[in-house]
Amino acid sequence: MSALGRLLSPLRLASAGLIVLVATLVILVTRDSNQYLEIPDNAHPLAELVQVQGAKPDEDGGGIYYVDILLKPASLLESYVKYVRPEGSDLIDRTQIVQPGISDQQRFKLDLATMKVSQAIASVVALRQLGYRVPIRPDGVRVVAVTSGSHAAGVLQPGDVIVAASGNAVITRADLAAVLSRLKPGDPVKITVRRGGKKLSFSIRTTADTQDPKRAIIGVLPIQALSVQLPFAIKFNLRKVGGPSAGLAFALELLEKKGRDVDHGYKVAATGEIQLDGSVTRIGGIKQKTIGARKSHVDVFLVPVDGDNARDAKRYARGLRIIPVKSFQQALQALATLPPKS
Repeated sequence: MSALGRLLSPLRLASAGLIVLVATLVILVTRDSNQYLEIPDNAHPLAELVQVQGAKPDEDGGGIYYVDILLKPASLLESYVKYVRPEGSDLIDRTQIVQPGISDQQRFKLDLATMKVSQAIASVVALRQLGYRVPIRPDGVRVVAVTSGSHAAGVLQPGDVIVAASGNAVITRADLAAVLSRLKPGDPVKITVRRGGKKLSFSIRTTADTQDPKRAIIGVLPIQALSVQLPFAIKFNLRKVGGPSAGLAFALELLEKKGRDVDHGYKVAATGEIQLDGSVTRIGGIKQKTIGARKSHVDVFLVPVDGDNARDAKRYARGLRIIPVKSFQQALQALATLPPKS
């Protein structure tokens, strides 16, 4: 047999093909794509995660649960082959959750900061429901992260609170947006921040928003800063959970902690961003959250009416009782009118 014949023998060709196949599979499994997977997570009881001074035990067998989703980078294989993705997961593009110039770590910090705001608002709503007077006011715009390609990089810092822009007071995010809306990309803007008890001012050249090239931005991930005076200490121990969607569940749990029978013996999962007026607004990942609640065998699942949340939750309920709500007060009334738990 010639040298070429030996090189092209069936065994050698099969071995080479196997090596190429294995190498390709390794690449597909280990390399991340530019997409993420939203994966259902279990519903988690809040009883041990929320601490309130003078809390009363809930011993009726019920409980308030929050529902989260797991978010992870999709491998190349998962992005191409639907059947290898976790059950109930959805593939989403990275640009839907991470804006250009922001790292995954910075996005996670934003999620954690948003969670802190939702906890503060939920506390105010719940305590006001109990008759407490709880002062709360917007107190500027907090910088969570600075985008790497902006002129704010190296000037502004995470933790800075923007209190003025172009000589105008900035109390809310809308105030900052109003100032920037009058500028064109490339225009400079004077930004005044509160940092470590001092006020500092900087001139920052704006850049164009990649999603809207005519819109001027300064290149930060902002969040509303709030000044809240609670009548007693409230501590949330959710650690690495982020986002605003547990606000409704937090407010319900706080009432339970203060002796209100909110769950009436039912295992109640709840999702929805809660606003200061008590309204409950739409959240993302409702499909995965419904699946997670259903698999955790809770009795009922409170979801926002807002947007398509309630409609989509019912699509994946498969026997789980879905209760659509518009407000915190409506959620309390809906739970109070449930039949006695057998």
